[in-house]
Order: sequence, then C-alpha cells, then structure tokens
Amino acid sequence: MSAAQTQKDGEGPWGLDSLGLSQRELVMAEALQMEYDALSRLKQDKGGDSQGTSCQGVGKLPTLPPREGQSQIDRPLPPCPSPLPPGGSLLRGLSGSDPFLNHLQPGGSHSPRPSPTRATPPLGSYSKEPLYILESFPPPPDDPPPAVPPRTPLPPSTEPFPPSRRTVAPRDVNLFTPEVDQPKLSSGEMHNYESLNDALSKLNGDWLAPRGRRANGDQSGKPVARSKTLPPQVPPRTYVPIQKSNKNQRRVSADPVSLAPRLNGFGYELFQVSEERDEEVAAFCHMLDVLRSAYPSSDPSNNSGFVWSPSVGPEELQQGLGVSVKVTVISDHIREPLTFTCDGSSTVDLLIYQTLCYANEDLDHIDVDHYLLKVCGQEDDDDTPSTMNHGILLQERPIRQTVEIDLFSLPPLKVELVLHVERLVQSVKALCSSLAAVETPDITSALNQLPACPCRLQPRVQKDPSLLAIKENREKVVEKLTAAILDLVELYCSTFNANFHTTVQSNRHTSPTQEAGLVTNVLSFSVYAAHRIPITWAASYEGFFLSCSLTHGGAELCAPQHTSKQQVSKYLFHLVVWDQRVCLPVQINQLPRETQLTVTLYASALPPPGGAEEKGSKQRRSIDSLGWVTMPLFNFRHILTCGRKLLGLWPATPGSNTRSSSPNFSQPDSVILQVDFPTSSFEVRFSTPPPAEFSPQYDFSRLDQHSQRQLQDVLHKKSLFWLTPEDKRLLWEKRSFCQSESGALPLVLASAPRWEWACLSDIYALLRQWACLNHHDALGLLHATFPDQELRRTAVQWMDTISDPELLDFLPQLVQALKYECYLDSPLVRFLLRRAIGDMRIAHYLFWLLKDTLQDSQFSGRYQHLLAGLLCCVGRGLREEFDRQCWLVTILAKVAQRVRDTSPSSRQAILREGLEEVRQFFSVSSSCRLPLNPGMLVKAVNIQSCSYFNSNAVPLKLSFQNLDPRGDNINVIFKSGDDLRQDMLTLQIIRIMNKIWIQEGLDMRMVIFRCFSTGRGRGMVEMIPQAETLRKIQGEHGVTGSFKDRPLADWLQKHNPTEDEYEKHTHIRTHTLALCLSLSLSNFIYSCAGCCVATYILGICDRHNDNIMLKTSGHMFHIDFGKFLGHAQMFGNIKRDRAPFVFTSDMAYVINGGDKPSSRFHDFVDLCCEAYNLIRKHAHLFLNLLGLMLSCGIPELSDLDDLKYVYDALRPHESEADATMYFTRLIESSLGSVATKLNFFIHNLAQMKFASSEERPVLSFAPRVYTLKTDGLIRNLFVCRHIRTYSPSKGYAFVVKVEREGQQGSVLVQRSFEEFYELHSKLRLIFPSSKLPSFPSRFLIGRSRGEAMADRRKDELNGYVWHLVHAAPEVAQCDLIYTFFHPLQRDEKPGTICWGLVSGKVVGEVKLSISYKSDKLFIMVMHIRGLQPLQDGTDPDPYVKLYLLPDPQKTGKRKTKAARRTCNPTYNEMLVYDRIPRGDLQQRVIHLRVLGEGAFWENTLLGEAFIPLKTLTAGQCWADWHQLGTPSTDSTR
Repeated sequence: MSAAQTQKDGEGPWGLDSLGLSQRELVMAEALQMEYDALSRLKQDKGGDSQGTSCQGVGKLPTLPPREGQSQIDRPLPPCPSPLPPGGSLLRGLSGSDPFLNHLQPGGSHSPRPSPTRATPPLGSYSKEPLYILESFPPPPDDPPPAVPPRTPLPPSTEPFPPSRRTVAPRDVNLFTPEVDQPKLSSGEMHNYESLNDALSKLNGDWLAPRGRRANGDQSGKPVARSKTLPPQVPPRTYVPIQKSNKNQRRVSADPVSLAPRLNGFGYELFQVSEERDEEVAAFCHMLDVLRSAYPSSDPSNNSGFVWSPSVGPEELQQGLGVSVKVTVISDHIREPLTFTCDGSSTVDLLIYQTLCYANEDLDHIDVDHYLLKVCGQEDDDDTPSTMNHGILLQERPIRQTVEIDLFSLPPLKVELVLHVERLVQSVKALCSSLAAVETPDITSALNQLPACPCRLQPRVQKDPSLLAIKENREKVVEKLTAAILDLVELYCSTFNANFHTTVQSNRHTSPTQEAGLVTNVLSFSVYAAHRIPITWAASYEGFFLSCSLTHGGAELCAPQHTSKQQVSKYLFHLVVWDQRVCLPVQINQLPRETQLTVTLYASALPPPGGAEEKGSKQRRSIDSLGWVTMPLFNFRHILTCGRKLLGLWPATPGSNTRSSSPNFSQPDSVILQVDFPTSSFEVRFSTPPPAEFSPQYDFSRLDQHSQRQLQDVLHKKSLFWLTPEDKRLLWEKRSFCQSESGALPLVLASAPRWEWACLSDIYALLRQWACLNHHDALGLLHATFPDQELRRTAVQWMDTISDPELLDFLPQLVQALKYECYLDSPLVRFLLRRAIGDMRIAHYLFWLLKDTLQDSQFSGRYQHLLAGLLCCVGRGLREEFDRQCWLVTILAKVAQRVRDTSPSSRQAILREGLEEVRQFFSVSSSCRLPLNPGMLVKAVNIQSCSYFNSNAVPLKLSFQNLDPRGDNINVIFKSGDDLRQDMLTLQIIRIMNKIWIQEGLDMRMVIFRCFSTGRGRGMVEMIPQAETLRKIQGEHGVTGSFKDRPLADWLQKHNPTEDEYEKHTHIRTHTLALCLSLSLSNFIYSCAGCCVATYILGICDRHNDNIMLKTSGHMFHIDFGKFLGHAQMFGNIKRDRAPFVFTSDMAYVINGGDKPSSRFHDFVDLCCEAYNLIRKHAHLFLNLLGLMLSCGIPELSDLDDLKYVYDALRPHESEADATMYFTRLIESSLGSVATKLNFFIHNLAQMKFASSEERPVLSFAPRVYTLKTDGLIRNLFVCRHIRTYSPSKGYAFVVKVEREGQQGSVLVQRSFEEFYELHSKLRLIFPSSKLPSFPSRFLIGRSRGEAMADRRKDELNGYVWHLVHAAPEVAQCDLIYTFFHPLQRDEKPGTICWGLVSGKVVGEVKLSISYKSDKLFIMVMHIRGLQPLQDGTDPDPYVKLYLLPDPQKTGKRKTKAARRTCNPTYNEMLVYDRIPRGDLQQRVIHLRVLGEGAFWENTLLGEAFIPLKTLTAGQCWADWHQLGTPSTDSTR
C-alpha cells in the first residue's frame, strides 16, 4: 500500500503487527521482492508503451485460475490514482533482456488487488507482537547514526506520486500477481528442467552482455537489485534524492505500511535502484521470474494444494506382504462405521477403490481420481490459497544528523585560517565517518595540502601557509578534496547497500573481452590500508602484516605472499597503511574459474606493560590471526575482478573450516581492507571450454594384478577425505580403468592435479563419458572440494531423478551445500526452489532449514536471499502459514524461558499463565501447522494436559488439539536452551539407516521420531506414546534396579499379559533365520539390535538410563543425542561411556528368556552383524552426508577427526567376515561392561533431587493402578496354599483368596514372596512403620526354596495380610494394596508364571560359514545351540576344535576360545587353512568337536560332526547349521 493510502494509527486492520512479519527481520527478503517488482514492471514496458498511458476507468482484473474447490472472483480495479508522468508509460522495456521472455504482453492497465485482511481482535484483547521470519538483524539502534552527506529534497511539484499519508483503498505492494503480471513464459514452453536451465542461461547471457548507448545519447537505466551487503552505517532511506532524468534513473514507488501507534520512522517512500549496484542479485531476480513463470499456481500438477505424505519404494512395499491393515470407513451415507482389512502391500489407489466399493453401490458415476487418502489426525490438504503475492516491508533509519557541504571553501589568509582548516577537516572526517570510516589515499593527499591542525596531527605536514593566500591554489585544494570525497562516495555506493550516488549512473560501456586462458600475466594487486582498526589493537599488537593466498576447493595454488610489517597510524582514523603491491606467482591462464583470494591479517602481540622483556622473547612472541576475507577472482559473469574494492574482514575464529566468499559488512565494526586490482581496456573472461572429443576408457581387468590390488585398496577408502598424495597420483594415472566403478568418480575427480582452463576439456570429457551416478554418489560431488560450476551442474542433474520423499532425507545436507556454491544463483538453488514449488512438504522443511541457517553470520547474506526467493515462489497462502508458525514458536520460546527462569515451586503456575497466551493465539489464528510436520494441523492447546520435565533445560510437554476430530491429540516437547541440530542430524542418519535395512528386506522395528530445530537453542521433539525410560522401569525395583536383570522382562510381561500380546507366537522371517517369538519379544530383539548398530556407528555417548526408552510393545529406542561421534561425557578425567554401546545384562535377560544364554541370543548376534554389514555397504553415503555437515556449526562435527570416527566405525576396508567377528567382540565387550550399570546407578542418584514429592510408588509387576473405587472394598484376605514355580526361577508362589463386598465368591491371586516384600517396602515409603504390621524376615538359614520353608512363610504371610486388611483405613484402603491384590492374567492359570520361552532343544547344532578363495579355506565358527548340561547339572565351558581330514600329521588342528557357563555359546571366530589346492578341496572333510573345558586340563566331549567339502565351490560362501552327534563319555586332553 502506498504512503497515500495508509490509514490512521489504529484504524487499519492490515498493519505490520497483524501481519506478523517484523520490519527488522524482513529487510533482505522484501528488498529482494521489491527488486523483482521493478524488474517485472520494466519487462512489461515494451507492451505498455504502445497501449497508452491514460487510465481506462474502472474495469475488471484478470482472475486467478481457480484451485480445487475455489471459485473465480472478479475484482474491480480501483480508479487510477493520478496521471502518469508525461512523455511515456511508467513501465518501460527491459533493455538487453531476452525477448523470449516477453512474448506474452499484458494488456491494459493493471493494478494489484487488495490484500486479504486478518481478523482483528477486539479492543483490549490480546494483540500479536511482530514476528520475524528472518531472525538475523538486530533491532534498530537508539543512538544517532553518523553524519551523512547533504541531501536536497525532492521538489514536490515534480513528483508524479506525492507521498501522501491518507487514502481510502489500501494497495498491496507485491512482486508478482497472476491476475496482474502475466507469465513471461507459457507453461508449454517449459517442458523439463533442461529447457528451464537453457532459458535461464540464455536470459543471463543476453541480459548481462555489454550494451551500447542509445541513439540520442541517453543511458537506458534499469532498476535492478540492491546490493546483498548491508553497510555498517546506512544512510537513511526516508531521504528523497534529487530528481534525475527518468531516462537514466528508475524510481519505484513503494509505500510504508501503517505501524499502528508505533511512529518510529520505519518505512520508505521512494527507492532508487540501479543495475550497477548488484548485477548478481538482479540476475537472481530474473531466474526467479523464469522459474515462477514455468510453474503457474493454476496448474494442479504443480500446485495441488495438498501436503503429500512421503511414499515408499517397491522394495519397502514388499515388507508389507503378510501384514494386515484394519481400515474403518465413516461416511454420512453409512449408518454405522464400515470395517475391513487389506494387505499391507496394497497401494493407495487400490485402497481407495476398495473403500468406494464398500461405501457405494454404483461406481459408474464415480471417478476414483477425485478421491484422496488422508490418515486421521494428519492434515494432508492445504485449504489456503497459494498466490504469488508478498507484502513488502522495509526497515529504514530516521534522519538524525546531516553535514553541510558548504564548508568546502577557504577564506583568504587571515588569523582565522587555522580555525577554518580545523572546521574543514572536521567536516571531511564527518563525511568519511558516514562512509564506513574509510580514508582513501586521495583524501589523505588532498588534506596534506592543508596546514596541520589539532584534529589531524599525522602524517605531519609542514606546508607554507602563504601558498593558500592565492585564490587559485585554494580552489585547486578544494577541487582535489571534493573529487576525492566524491570518489569515496561512489566507492561506498558500489560496495554497500546504498540508494544514492553522486552522478548519473551510466551503463557499462562495450568493452572487448579476452579469454583468461590466453592471458600470461601474473596476478597482482595493490593493498593500500586496513581501515577502522580498533583502538584496542593499537595498544595490544604491533607489526601488522597481510598474508595473501589463492585457493581452489580448499587447496592452495601457490605459496602465500606477505606484505611488510607496519604499525597503526592515526590520520582521520586509526588505520594500518601498507600501500604495497602484491604479486602472486601464478599466471592468470593458470587460475581455475572458481579461484578464491584469501587475505589474512596478522600481528605480533605486545609484551605485558611494566615488565622487562626477557632476552630472545621478541623472537618467540606469538603471531595472532586477527581477521580474514575471501573473495572470488572471477565474478558470476566469469569476468576477472578489477578496480578498487573494499573488503570487510571476518574475525578470526578457531575451528572454522568453511569460509564465506563474501566480505563482512554485516558487523558494523568490521575492519575494512582497501585493495586495488589492475584495470585495463578489455575484460578478462573465463569461458567454459567444450569437452575433449576423445577420452580413453579401458577395462579394469587389463591392469596387472599388483595395480589392481593397489587401485582396489584406494577405492575401498570410500571417501576423498583420506586420500594420500600417492593415492591421488595413482587414481589420476589409472582414471581410464576406473569407469566401471561408478561410485569412484568423486575419488577420481578429487585426484585431478589442476583445474585451470587448459585442463578442463579433459576433465569434462571424463565427466561426460562416466556413467550416470545415483543420487547417493552424486552427493559426493557437492562437497567444498568440488567448486567447479560444470561439475556441480552435472551432479544436480544426476540428483534430479530423486523422488520427493528421498529428497526430504537429504535436504539438510543440500542446504549446507549451498555454502560451497561460488555464486548466488546456481543449479542447486534452482533445483531446490523448483522442488519446493512442486511439493509443499519440501517447501515447509526448506523454509525452516534456511531460517535456521540465518544464524550463521558468514553466510547469512546468501541465505537471506535464498529465503527471500523461496518466499517469493511459494505464494501468499504458504507465506501466511509460515507467519503463523513463526508466531507460535516465538510465543512458546518466551513461555519456555519464563518457566525455566522461575523457581521450581512456581513453574507450573507460570506455565499455565504462559499457555493462556498460546490459547489467545489460537483465538486469532483458527489453526496452525507445527514445524515438526506440515501434516500436523492443530487448533488449540490443552492446557490441563501440559507440563514440564524436571531436567536442566526444563523442556515443556505440550498437548495440542488436532484439527481433525477423529485424530488423537498431538503431544510434543518444546525445548528452549538446547541446540537440537545435533539431535536432528542424528535422527536423520538413523532414519536413513532404517530405510536401507528395509530396502534390503530387514525390518529392525526402529522407532523414528521427529525432531526439528526452529532456531538456535530451541526446537520441537515428537513424543512417543506408551513409552517409559529405563530409569523409571528399573526404578520400580529400587534405586539399585540398574544392577538387576529382571526389571525389563518384568515390565514387558506386565504390559503384555494376554495370550494375543505376549504368548502368541508369530513366525518372523529374515534373510538368515526364522524365529518363533512373541510379538513384543521380537520387537525388542530387532529394535535392540538396530539401536546397538546405529549408536555404535554414530558414536552416541551420554547413554544413561534416562536416554533410553522402551515401549509397551517391546520397541526400544534412544533419545537426547547431545553427545556423538565419540565425544563422551567425562566424569573428572574418566569417560562415563566406556562400553562400545549400551547392551546390558537385563537386555540379554529379555532376549534369552532368563539368565542363561539361549539360541535366541545367536539370532540377536546375527541380526546385529547383518545390520552392521548392510550399513557398511553404504559407507560412502554416510561419509558424504556427515561431510557436507562439517560447516553447519555443530561443535562435535567440525573437522575431519570427527568424521574419522565414523570412518573407523564402518571399517570399509574389511571383509564382511572380518566385520562380523569385530562386531561380535563388541557385543561381548558391551555385555561384560560393568561401567554401563554403574553409570546408570550414578544417574539414578543424581536424578533423585528432581524427584517430585507428589509421585507415588507403584508396583513393578502391575500394569496399572487400581483403587477402592474401581475394585470394591476388600473384606478378607487369606493365604490358602503355596504352589511350585519354575520360571523365571525355581521357587514357590502363594495363592491368596480375596473376598470383596458386593461380590459373590472369592478371587484367587498368586504372588511370590519377593512381590510381598516389594509391597511392604513401598508401603514404608508412604506410611510410618508404626502403622504397618511387621513383615517376615527375608533371610533364612538353610534351603530357602524348600517346601517346609514355604509352609512356614505361608503362615507368616497369613498373619501379615490379616493385620494389613485390618489396619487403619488410610493404610488398608490405599491404592498400593488394591493394586497388589487385583487379579492379573497369570492368576487365571495357577502354577504358571511364564516370562518367556524355555529352550527345549536336546540335540546340539553348530552354525558355520565356510568359504574358499585363493587357495585358502575360511571357516567361521558362529554359534552353537542346544548343548547338554554336564552330569552335575551345571553348564559347560564349551569351545570348538577343528581338524581338516585327512590329516595324518595332526597339523590341521584349529580351535576357538572357550565360552563360559553356557549351552548356547556365540563365537564368530575365523579359522583359516592355508595352501589348500582347489583339486584337494573335494576330498577334504571337516572334523568338528565341541569340548567342555574342565579342571586339570581334562576336557569333556560334548558333541562332534563330520562335514564333507565335496559340494563347496570356489568363491561360494556356505553358511548353515550342522547337527552335532551324540557325545560319548570319553575325555580327551
């Protein structure tokens, strides 16, 4: 809306506050929008000139083609507000642009339609504070800015659009409106991505070509983008510059938004832009124009308006075979809900058709394509119209100071001359201070012509004052000083984001070009000075010097060159002057196109004051790095840089491995370096050479055996980060033999010795000839090592085959890869924006990822432009949705911070008070999607169900009401104060691991929950229902529950008591085994194995029992990934995580079904090893994913040492057999580690301070709490008998008869003595001992399991329960007692307390994996199951001994280590026989003996087997179970 159309403060409903977008945060996004607006208008100008300039009265706008369920609405045009300026239309043609983009010309006069308004809350109710989509700009400073150059106000009579402050009809200032701006390209002309890229390339190539002058001598000014840099001190844009010729300049009228009562000077009136300010951003705007025109909002294929759920591939679909899905259909046409089942592998369209068959009798008039499937509780459709409009808001600074230019005159020589010189120098200093505090050598030289004055003592100037007595001399001094300042103003304007200039801007003259590959001059430039040196540096350092180096992809192209050492000087400001020419020993034709110039400022630290400097300490004085800047030598048009440049230095920070190619102008106090590059009469252009016509290609087998082994060893490294110089030499030398290995391309290209112009033809020929990479391998070409534009374009083309659900898995890495792009516009940027336009889910996550990266100060400028481009493309509907999400997140962050800062006793009240603000948010916004998932659409918050967690960060537990009435409430955790980016990355990697397992046919039953960072230090985490932490489960057995083996088994049995849930057996098949397990037990085994593998590979540490959770269905999963990649939590100097991963004896107890190893443990080990080897096959993928995140700022993923941890854990150079043995040893080490349980116990003690007094103790074996109200009053208790039990341990259980009031008969329950003791122990936590009866002693002399002792305890327990039921009412009627005597599932079957299956195998079996390769026989002894106990009933210590028969010399004996006290040992040990000829293999027989290790070297034969090898072939891996013969009673040594 224009300034003339804003309403009174408080009257208009469409203010900045109601919109929810902060003027502080939207500067870059909306400035880009405005630039795009200017370009769009000018590109329509050719048609506008021929159509006249008069307003045609009131007409109708072209209507937006309707979306599904949305009708067209004709909107009348408002009357033309004022006549157009004489002499032409407001819209002019875009000179130099591609005419291909202007073939559709809009007809008539157009005006944007009014913006929709948001409902305004009533007076006095809750009003929303400004919300910020871009959180990177600080609030406007209160202190006045430095002095600015004088401004001449615009004469009001000459302005065709006077900035009035009132109007009736608000105007929407948008960049692109489908009703107004007709598409520049028809959708039919954009057939594919290639054609779009061609159009963009043609557009950029034509538009950026040099242009000549017009016939009449005027310059065709073209408004384009503002600079992407923000100056440290920006002159205020409320200033209206003097009016220039409309032929040379372009003013875009943009009106400030009403700010309600906040009259703080924000807004702008006229914004003057020029192409020369930032051509790169202007080209980016053109790209957005073409991209949006290719994907019109009216096309349902591109803008369906739905959030599509991620789909699965054919491999994952096969996992649904044999799994039934229950479907319930609810319709207005059906009286009762209709329920049916379908196979889990059914496709969505088949399920929709099946549903319609059940719900409709006649399908002839029903189109199946008109129906979609939506999961209850997940809002998949988007009912907000997604248009291409975007309101523009821009923050401006008010005018506080001005400096008059009339001080530039000197009087005749009089006494007051010194005073006038002082005033003149002060004026110059004020001007320079406004212009970034830069003092150029021209200004210094001009000031040197003046006498010395108090404000300028250096450099010392002794001029004869009589020279200034001559008028001509004074005029020369003033002219020289004026010219120098005007040059500084022009330099300032070309560097910073300024909207003013000193002279009429002219187009670039047509200059001849010369190919960079033909220029043999060495690269040189001049360094004048470093400006704005902090005063603290002058007092702390000396000997300032610069180090200049050239790099390409992180590799140095030559030795760094250094300047001389200089001290800090004080002219007008503090600066270090070198005025030195730097020559780098590299010819220009040897420079790669993406060469970066890096300049680093160093200085020597001064000794501490007051102390005598020791002898020789001056030589040992440290040299500190103070700042650096990196810039590309070739700009985005591939032209070698020239002219004077101002470069802002980034402060030196340790551990920074990725450097921005943009100077630091985001920090107002950054040191500015002045560099002068040579200029010439021609431009040096780097043209992309064509690929060579021939590139040799040979078969790998043509290499000799030695070279093959060498090359295979290098290729098995899987990652370019650990290639040695010798490896690179070998790869590049043998590159023609590597093309059969498609995944080897990143390694080969990383070995290319040079990337200069003369070498690119061969590299591009190799790239063209190489087979297309899959998207996993193509990720490796997006690293910072590969900055070449053609290479990255090819990698993006290869990635274009990726589906949208797969793209979501890699989206964080692709967003980080944008840092490695040399220029703002790139194929990767176009790829992401194009996918975001076509899929709302991608747009949603891309928005939050870009928003999170705005906190990275080095790259915030680039990401601001990219986020602005995304907001420009997605449309108004989605922008308003993002606005609501940002608003909600801001409110939740404030609430979480207040809860965290208050005392624990007041936190719940503060939380309730803060959630009232959330409730008022939903009263203004009817619904909002959660950042976790765009399918989570909520409409309210359930305040009563919200709470907080007692941890250091005090995260909030929030419960939202689902917009879908059939959906469950959505529970999330909101964290403030924790960086969730590491958790987000860890869960992403685990999710990809799980997908790999599923694609390979191995479902590890992993629980993958969502976690998303919504800003530094805050984010959301999805809550998993029906899950508890191991600490709480183990705590049911006391504070020492972590040392016990039964807590997990008891808890699972408690929550799975029924036959269907716990004792029903289902056959679950994998590649190597068929298990007969209960459902919850199989879930536990698979998920536990998956967690062991994932946590080991990622080195997840800080694994206490509050970070591991278990679902009632048996699924185990990990949470809170604050430590990973081996960065263990330290307890003093001791690592708390000493085991490879968490696998404790209570987990093994669940797997084995008891405290003795069973054959199920073999299956668990096989699952772990198989899952581990499947991940190892994709080692390059995980190294690429983590390698791309090295620059994301996560402290524990910052260098190659962190990445090396994953490389070592994956062991890509080892065989599967070696990896299987290795991981088996890890399982044994983790299971035998006492440190894990001790860590759990210490954590239990540490968490006791957080325990709430309101928590009531519960019984470990009871699934829920029962009360007097639910069960009825207990009238009598009597222990009638005891019964024998065998599982989980031998003993007795006592049968108690329970009689209740109002119930006929009695109920029998069976409880063990330990369960009675648990009841008494937890009653003592609630009641004093004086109110409780005495309990029988637990410690007895003699056999405590004997029947006589059971009789004695039965009588003692009878007395205990009688006194218990007749105790005081608060004791006898407490919930613990009623829960204890409530019948459980096991009570229906007296005499059976079954916790799992009992092994019943009598004949032993041994599992071997046998293979033959290169005259070697490999025998891996894996597992043995079903061995018989020894004669005394104890388990043996078995080991395996092998003989390879015939063996008359007894030289073929091999044996394994002995396992301890088990009938089901696991070995996974490899026994190797060398020098076995292939011809003898068929006659050999393996004689395997299993012996039990005994005392005095007497070993017992437990079983034996003879395995002939006549069926074994070379290269075959034979893995199978072999039956052991019945052992004899012989003993052998």
